Amino acid sequence: MVETADDFIRRALQARGRQQRPFYSSSANGQVIAQCARDRSLQDLMLLSDQIHADGMPMVHFSRLYSSHPLSERVATTDLVHVVAERAQEVGVSFYFLGGEESINARAVDAMRLAYPDLVFAGRRNGFFKPDEEEEVLADIRAAAPDILWVGLGFPLEQKFITRNLDRLRGIGVIKTAGGLFDFLSGKNSRAPSWMQKAGLEWAYRTWLEPRRLLMRYLVTNPVAIHALLRHSD
Repeated sequence: MVETADDFIRRALQARGRQQRPFYSSSANGQVIAQCARDRSLQDLMLLSDQIHADGMPMVHFSRLYSSHPLSERVATTDLVHVVAERAQEVGVSFYFLGGEESINARAVDAMRLAYPDLVFAGRRNGFFKPDEEEEVLADIRAAAPDILWVGLGFPLEQKFITRNLDRLRGIGVIKTAGGLFDFLSGKNSRAPSWMQKAGLEWAYRTWLEPRRLLMRYLVTNPVAIHALLRHSD
């Protein structure tokens, strides 16, 4: 987590004044792995990123049992954003939040400003825009010139948005997929207790909160994800 945050800040500062491609960091949880296992095009899409974090303790536990390169810890975006923000406000690295409903996005920004008074927000925008409005969105981001762009459009929309626009967002240091980050920052969704997070049971907590939406999803995707991990374990 700390290594990633420090790397984001370093890349953000080094990118200033240069028109280089942004460093593209993404994340994968069990649902993403399951979808990639079913659809090779989604797997290829994920592999276009420069970095993929394990956003789930089950993958960390799995790597320690089956991989010759075990993961040291989970890098959840909902935690990472705070570690990056602490460092960003110290050196003036700016954020841009793209995604979520308008009220959710605005509340997420307000919450971060309250928690980190010196954090610079170059801009923000909700994630509800039509294809023919995308150029306008890109123009706003370019004009704001953030150091780090957090894109919360959900998988795989955010990955598709980023990969097709990397060359059009040159000059931004880092672009990070954010999934449902803004829902948590805004207070719409709550995090599981720390002991459940460490045990890899955050999915169970979320299912308890939203059984109608998530129960069937996890029942379907978890076995597929486990099979995919076992098939590719080294």
